Amino acid sequence: FLIRFIVTMMKLARLVRLVTCLSATCISVTLTWNDDINNYDDVTKKKAFNPIPVVPFPQVCSLGRGRIGLNVPEFRITSDQSGLLYDPIISYNARRYEKYFSLFKGLSRSDGITTVNVNVKEPDTPQKLSFTNETYHLQIREGQATVELAAVTRIGILRGLETLYQLYNVTDGTFPVVDIEDYPRYNYRGLLIDTSRHFLSPEMIFKVIEGMAMTKLNVLHWHIADDPSFPYYSAAFPDLSKEGAYDGNHVYSLSDVAEVIQYARLHGVIVLPEFDTPGHTLSWGKGQPGLLAYCPGRGTFGSDFGPIDPTLDQNYDFLRKLLSEVSGVFGAGYLHLGGDEVSFYCWAGNSKITQFMKEHNITSHADLESYYEVKLLDIVAALNQSYIVWEEIFNNGLRIKPDTIIHVWKGNWQKTLSKVVKKGYRTILSSPWYLDHISFGFDWKNYYSVEPTQIDATPDELELIEGGEACMWAEYIDNTNILSRTFPRASAVAERLWSSKSRTDINDAAFRLELHRCGMCARDIPAETASMRSFCPFEYTGWA
Repeated sequence: FLIRFIVTMMKLARLVRLVTCLSATCISVTLTWNDDINNYDDVTKKKAFNPIPVVPFPQVCSLGRGRIGLNVPEFRITSDQSGLLYDPIISYNARRYEKYFSLFKGLSRSDGITTVNVNVKEPDTPQKLSFTNETYHLQIREGQATVELAAVTRIGILRGLETLYQLYNVTDGTFPVVDIEDYPRYNYRGLLIDTSRHFLSPEMIFKVIEGMAMTKLNVLHWHIADDPSFPYYSAAFPDLSKEGAYDGNHVYSLSDVAEVIQYARLHGVIVLPEFDTPGHTLSWGKGQPGLLAYCPGRGTFGSDFGPIDPTLDQNYDFLRKLLSEVSGVFGAGYLHLGGDEVSFYCWAGNSKITQFMKEHNITSHADLESYYEVKLLDIVAALNQSYIVWEEIFNNGLRIKPDTIIHVWKGNWQKTLSKVVKKGYRTILSSPWYLDHISFGFDWKNYYSVEPTQIDATPDELELIEGGEACMWAEYIDNTNILSRTFPRASAVAERLWSSKSRTDINDAAFRLELHRCGMCARDIPAETASMRSFCPFEYTGWA
C-alpha cells in the first residue's frame, strides 16, 4: 500500500504543477504533459486539474480556495440596477444562459449558487465595429450564493456569462472560487462565411452566430455574393437575385437579412457585409445588363464577361444606389468592398476599354483598377461608411485613402502586414486562418501558434493591427458541414485574438479546447473533436 501511495503521489506531482502566471494571465492550476494530449484516453476527466478551462482564456484572474455548487432549480440571472433586465440584449441572454444551466439538474446542490447579479456601467452604449468595450468583472465567492458580474457595456455581460458557463465543471457540478477581470486583446475578431458558392439557410447562419458567441468572436463577415450566385434581394435592383441566384428558393429576402442582423446583435456579433468588386461579379451581370466588361472567350470561367466595366458612368450610378441600400439595411457603419483577384485579361481584350485608357492617359490596367477604386471609395465615403478591402488594393499600389483598412489574406503575410502598417494603414489578418483548407489531424494547432505581432514593426505600428478573422470559404461547405468544420477550429483563432500574447501552451489549449467543444455540443453546436480519444458528458444529439 505504501509503495502504491508513493507511486500515485509521484504521478500527481508530474501531472500537476501550480503556476503563478504574471502580467495579463491568470493564477491557475495548469497541466503539464509528457506526451501529446492526443495520447490521453479521457480528456474530460482531467477537468479537475485545471479550474479555469475557459476558451478564450481570461486575461486577469485570481483563484481562491474551494469550490461551490449550483442550485439549478433556483438559479436566476437578475440585476439590482433599475430597468436593466428590460434591455432586450440583457433580457434575452439572461434567459438563454438560464436555459443552458437548466441542463444540469442532475448535478444541482441545494447550498449552491442561486443568482447572478449583473450590472452595466454604460447600458445605452451601442455595439460598434470600430470599438466596443467588452471588459467584464466576474466574481464567484466562497460560501456566497450570488455571483457578481459587472461590465462597461451590455456586450461585456454576454462575454462574462459565457465564461461563467465554461467554468462549470459537469463532472462534479461545481464552480471554482475565482475573481476574473477580462477583456479582448484585439477589437476585431471575425469569422467569414460565403453564401454564394453554397447557400446557407438563415437558420444555419443563426447557428453559426451562436457558435461565435460561445467563442467570443464578434464580427460575422458575410461574403454574400460572388461569381456563382447573387442570393441577396435588392429592393432597388430586384433582377440581381432574380437572374443571379441559383433559384428563387436560394435568396435572402430583406426580412431574412434583418433577422440575421438582429440575431447577431442579441449575441454580441456585428454583421459586416461584403460586396466584392470589380471582380467576382459574374452573377451580378445576369441581372444588370452592361455592368460587366464584354470580352468574348476571355471572361470569367471562360465566359464572355469579366470584371465590372470601369469606363461607364452608369455603372457608378448603379453602385451608388446598391451600396446606399446595403448601408441602410446592414447598418454596421462599415462595408467590405473586396477588390481581390481582378483579372486584367478581359479588360485588355475590350477595344472600348483600351480606347478609354488612351483618352484618359491611363497607361496600365493596374492604373485602370486604381481609377475604379478611387471612384468607388468616393461613393462609399459620401455614404458616410468606413470600408475594408482585400490586400491586392494595397499590393498593386493603387491610390487609396488613409483610413482604408487592408485585409491581409495571401501568403508571406508577415512581410505584407509589415509593409501595410509601415505605410500607416490599419489592417486585419486572415492569411494563416483559412479554415476551409482541411488537413488530416488537428490543424487548429497551426492556427493557435500564429502570432500576428511577429513582424518587422515598431510598437506604434503594431497598434495598427485591428485584429484578425478566420475564413470559411464555401467551395466544399454548406448546411451539412459548416458547423463541424468551423468549430472548434475557429475557437483556436478566437483565443489568439482575445487572450494574452503569452498564452501559447498547445497542450493546455488542447485540454481546454476539448472541454469547450463539449460545451458547444451540449448547446446544439456539433463541434468536431479536438483530441483523438475523448467523450463528452453531454454528447451532441441534434441529429436524433
